Amino acid sequence: MRDKSAINYGYSDSPARRMGKAIIKFFTALITILLVLVIAICTTIWVLAKGPSPTAQRLFVMSVRETSAVGFLANIFLSEAEIERIIGVPESDAVQYETDTSLITVAAARPVVPISSNDAEVEDVEIEDTAPLDDDIEESGDGLELVEVNGNGYKGFMLIVSDPLRVFVGTPVNFGGAGVKLMDMIRRTEAVAGINAGGFYDPDGTGSGGIPDGLVICDGELKWGAGGGTVNVIGFDADGILHVGSMTSTAAMNLGLQWAVSFGPTLISNGVAQDKELVRSGINPRTAIGQRADGAVLLLVVDGRQIHSLGATYEDLIEIMLDFGAVNAANLDGGSSTLMIIDEEFVNSCASVSGPRTIPTAFLVR
Repeated sequence: MRDKSAINYGYSDSPARRMGKAIIKFFTALITILLVLVIAICTTIWVLAKGPSPTAQRLFVMSVRETSAVGFLANIFLSEAEIERIIGVPESDAVQYETDTSLITVAAARPVVPISSNDAEVEDVEIEDTAPLDDDIEESGDGLELVEVNGNGYKGFMLIVSDPLRVFVGTPVNFGGAGVKLMDMIRRTEAVAGINAGGFYDPDGTGSGGIPDGLVICDGELKWGAGGGTVNVIGFDADGILHVGSMTSTAAMNLGLQWAVSFGPTLISNGVAQDKELVRSGINPRTAIGQRADGAVLLLVVDGRQIHSLGATYEDLIEIMLDFGAVNAANLDGGSSTLMIIDEEFVNSCASVSGPRTIPTAFLVR
């Protein structure tokens, strides 16, 4: 009787066949894992969007709607009507403010050499990430002080600039094309520090950063935004006093603003914090600017979308600015644009997976 195990039925488990089986198993496992992740993500989004907690619902909706790239997530399980109901009253774009300059007394400052933000164009330079600066840098005698800021769920940094006349706006050579990375603006103007500033046209998070939102004023000249509409304005006059509020470009020029951008909302005006109902927001990376009564400028960045720091709300920014003595303060562009650089070192963690973004404006320090 023949041994059946020795009979060749035409089947051979060749190396190629074994490789094929392994590949099929791998992709089956991968698809399964991805499917489980998609189900988990969709379930999480559903719970946040439709779940029993109105607070979690509002934070989720406002957080994603503040982000160009993932704003669509709010629409997966919610209609536009539901989203409008959740978001409620628009932020304070239409609220008029008039900065009381008598509340700010700028100390006598040393003469500074004017620096144009539109010097000769330089090539876009790839910058490698560098180690963050020390957590708490004491004032070194150069009029700058960096302080670490910690709160419930967030971590950030406050740069205090004692002389407001050192702060100016950096821009690309021309608007309408691509923006410029913050490091390149700093290098071109020989600034010692800077943060991102105004907003820009950014459809689905794919904007190149060359088309500003609102207006841009540099060296007392209106470089962008000559229309008659009212926008949120954040800028310094010739005396180094920070003005924040909603106004037209004509009104901004009549105030004698020398360096200005647009974003918002206004957080603190003439020592009074904005009504919480008008500055409701989600949790995201944030950038903000403020000024103390002695004229010192407060430049703030808060990390977000990180394990060590989820992000901050507008209310968090108000609390931080008040703690640092701000008389006036405003929110700047945040999200993946939020970045602070000092002495060509990255201070905070950039939230963009592709690295620092190209932007249209920055507040720089001479």
